[in-house]
Amino acid sequence: MARLMIVVGSVRPGRIGIAVAQWVREAVERHGGFEIDFVDLQELALPFMDEPVHPRLRQYTHEHTIAWSARVDAADAFVFVTPEYNYSYSPALKNALDYLHQEWWRKPVGFVSYGGASAGTRGVASLMPVLGALGLVRTGANVELPFVTSYIVGDRFVPQEKEAAILEHELDELAGLAEGLRPLR
Repeated sequence: MARLMIVVGSVRPGRIGIAVAQWVREAVERHGGFEIDFVDLQELALPFMDEPVHPRLRQYTHEHTIAWSARVDAADAFVFVTPEYNYSYSPALKNALDYLHQEWWRKPVGFVSYGGASAGTRGVASLMPVLGALGLVRTGANVELPFVTSYIVGDRFVPQEKEAAILEHELDELAGLAEGLRPLR
């Protein structure tokens, strides 16, 4: 069974991303095609990139980097649950990506993006050069949540059928890509 890492890309106090990511986790559990590694970047608490050697060489000196490397290395696929900040991506997600290099190589990634009118799509688009440099392979299906606060009931994210269907398709695509890309790693 493939191992899917769900990454909560926001670390802001009062963030909506954790509720969205919990919905993703529940959907992955119902899907049944993955082992799950749930990563909340707030809990992971990586400092601003502090490794002295380029990540491509994998000569890590800090325990937090060694632990992060092992988790990402063990993953076969990723879902990034990410906001859009000022027409761009979350700095915490970018920092987590920058810590490593080979560990991301030829693994599929899908997005559940959220925001206002743009649904976080500009943030995801801004990440495309980064994903290319790291060798990540993006899914075609991605969940985009406009006006995300309208989906919050109490402290839970409650999607419409459309979003649930897109996420199911994204998970199927991640499973297929994880299997297909495995020989290329």
